[in-house]
Amino acid sequence: MNDGPSPTKTTLAPPFSEEKPSAIELTPPHSTVHKLRILTLNMHKGFTVFNRQFVLPELRDAVRSLSTELVFLQEVHGSHKQHAQRHSNWPTTSQYEFLADTMWPEFSYGRNAVYPEGDHGNAILSKFPIIRFQNLDISIGRIEQRGLLHSVVKIPGHKEVHAICVHLGLRESHRKLQLFLLRDLIESLPLSAPVIIAGDFNDWRKRADAILATCNMREAFVNEYGKPAKSFPARWPILSLDRVYVRNASTQNPKVLLQRPWSHLSDHAPLAVEIFI
Repeated sequence: MNDGPSPTKTTLAPPFSEEKPSAIELTPPHSTVHKLRILTLNMHKGFTVFNRQFVLPELRDAVRSLSTELVFLQEVHGSHKQHAQRHSNWPTTSQYEFLADTMWPEFSYGRNAVYPEGDHGNAILSKFPIIRFQNLDISIGRIEQRGLLHSVVKIPGHKEVHAICVHLGLRESHRKLQLFLLRDLIESLPLSAPVIIAGDFNDWRKRADAILATCNMREAFVNEYGKPAKSFPARWPILSLDRVYVRNASTQNPKVLLQRPWSHLSDHAPLAVEIFI
């Protein structure tokens, strides 16, 4: 049951917008995977704080070093013509394809913001097949373009695992409405299916837990330490903006990656969590 009003704007009705062919199986077909290592990061479009330096190649090396099965990314460029001209090491592919490289054979991208120079949004990189995905527009008004990237991942031994990459708005009134839309999406999913939600909630007032608890979502750092992780700004984190929630799963060893090189690769510190399904 819903405990609060849902916003009038909704994009949850349309079917999945993308169908993806099966990826190469990385695990023997009869084995079951119970443990997933995930990472979530607002990557600031591949730039350091205040856009002083383009560091996407260094970011790729850092992400690859963790060998995670699922990577949730926010503020990812699909394209940008001017940056491609200004930076000699700008990739010839999209940023999410550059990061995925040969390590994550599957990826999904949700384009949230489109402008003359290019576009950016959320992305999920996966070592397992993404069988379908949809990007849900949860923008409130015209100032900020926000979305929920919902991917269905085929994990060996499980029918479906739902992975949702989140980037919510800066205004509290917008975030509240967007959290109701996220709750509506969760409630539309099969009750027994594992659900993993990660991303930049911009939730420094810590309001998300109460809303998502109504659909049985539990936050990894709150479960482990009694409070959400401080992840912003990356070098001296004082605000709890990023989150990892699960349903029909458990979490262990949640960590904020504060050390170098992470502290210099974005304005957000990444969160790393082990999830058992």
